[in-house]
Amino acid sequence: MVNTEIDELVHRIKKLRTEMIEAAAETGLNSYRTISYSQKLDKLIMIYQKQKDIKEIVFNQNEMI
Repeated sequence: MVNTEIDELVHRIKKLRTEMIEAAAETGLNSYRTISYSQKLDKLIMIYQKQKDIKEIVFNQNEMI
C-alpha cells in the first residue's frame, strides 16, 4: 500500500513540476502562478519524504523480527 502511495506522489510531483516550469516560461519566475505551483510542489515533496521515512522505518522493523 505504501508503494502505491509513493508512486502516486512521484507522478503528481513530476506533473506539477512540469506545470511549474511551463508557468515560469509563460509568466516569469516571480509570477503568482509560478510561485503557487512551487509552493504546492514543496508540500508534495515534504509528504513524499515523510512517506519514504515511514516506509524505511517499517522495513527496518520488519528486518528485526
